[in-house]
Amino acid sequence: MGNSLVFLFPIFHLLVLLGSSVNAYWPPSPGYWPSSKVGSLSFYKGYKNLWGPQHQRMDQDGLTIWLDRTSGSGFKSVKPFRSGYFGASIKLQPGYTAGVITSLYLSNSEAHPGFHDEVDIEFLGTTFGKPYTLQTNVYIRGSGDGKIIGREMKFRLWFDPTSGFHHYAILWNPREIIFLVDDIPIRSYPKKSAATFPLRPMWLYGSIWDASSWATEDGKYKADYKYQPFTAKYTNFKAIGCTAYSPARCHPVSASPYRSGGLTRKQYQAMRWVQTHNMVYNYCRDYKRDHSLTPECWR
Repeated sequence: MGNSLVFLFPIFHLLVLLGSSVNAYWPPSPGYWPSSKVGSLSFYKGYKNLWGPQHQRMDQDGLTIWLDRTSGSGFKSVKPFRSGYFGASIKLQPGYTAGVITSLYLSNSEAHPGFHDEVDIEFLGTTFGKPYTLQTNVYIRGSGDGKIIGREMKFRLWFDPTSGFHHYAILWNPREIIFLVDDIPIRSYPKKSAATFPLRPMWLYGSIWDASSWATEDGKYKADYKYQPFTAKYTNFKAIGCTAYSPARCHPVSASPYRSGGLTRKQYQAMRWVQTHNMVYNYCRDYKRDHSLTPECWR
């Protein structure tokens, strides 16, 4: 018996170490899952093709859009919103995808050309053996229209986004914007002033397109169409909130159990974990940027 215990102890110790090492690379539980509070929406009920209809296909697994040498593709929500929760489960293409952008974003560029607002989740394509980068960004009133004042935060995900579907979402209310991955908050962008926060109604968009000039390592690697088509799959669409036509009494959606909005302590802990372990770029910490143009960084 004594010899057995001596033999078992190293094995038990090894299992503990392995378990702790796995947990060390996975965010802690946020304790609340806002996507579970929002029902899924049929694509045709909530969205429509925007461009590249010949590069979209619906089947039982959801929507597939693709990019080849002739075109990419995009879709758009039927309704504009002034706040809400917007998400979809997305599966990305493995292999060489440099130069290719797959996106889920809010924008009013069609309503306000040259002076629009935008809130982005963008997957930056990559080369063989390197992970995707998830870029979040916020543009305010034309800061993306030729005079780029981006507010980028970039992340490397703690899982392989090509091996299965994961849920990505933007929660936008009058006080803050929260970006979520599988219900884990990865970024909060609070309203610090009217000048640095989107206030006008926006539509939800998704797209796949060629951004070879900047997408992968600042344009070092371009889209290579010998690997075409580049595909992205979307399912489990979610969009709920106050539309542009809702009455003033419409209450904004919350990312937490608090009706007033804001994140719980556990959600903040999970977000800090992701930003500590997985964030690879924060515009507020980029000394080369002119931060007089991004006053939210120092207020």
